[in-house]
Amino acid sequence: MNNAIAFLVFYDLRRSFYSLQLLNDNKVSLVKRKMGLVRLKIREFADEKGWTLKEVSDRSGLVYSTVRAYARSPGMGSVDFTAIQKLARLFDVMIEDLVEVIEE
Repeated sequence: MNNAIAFLVFYDLRRSFYSLQLLNDNKVSLVKRKMGLVRLKIREFADEKGWTLKEVSDRSGLVYSTVRAYARSPGMGSVDFTAIQKLARLFDVMIEDLVEVIEE
């Protein structure tokens, strides 16, 4: 059984959508997909912990305006991977649980 885990989402200048997948045998696979938008499930995880967006900002070390913008956006064309890592670590979830890909 191949349990590939998507852990990074990014775009190129032609607006092609890619996901980088870590496979069970520690190999990395780059998969080209249809264009989509990304939504971070910050509010859902903050609500589960009983935290405000300000508390998420303070605890993660991210600037409040960035956390607020990511939390309010229904879909973004790009996000900072370092921010995604910090948020996933803060909420103690895997990156693919934090990132939702929304097809256009």
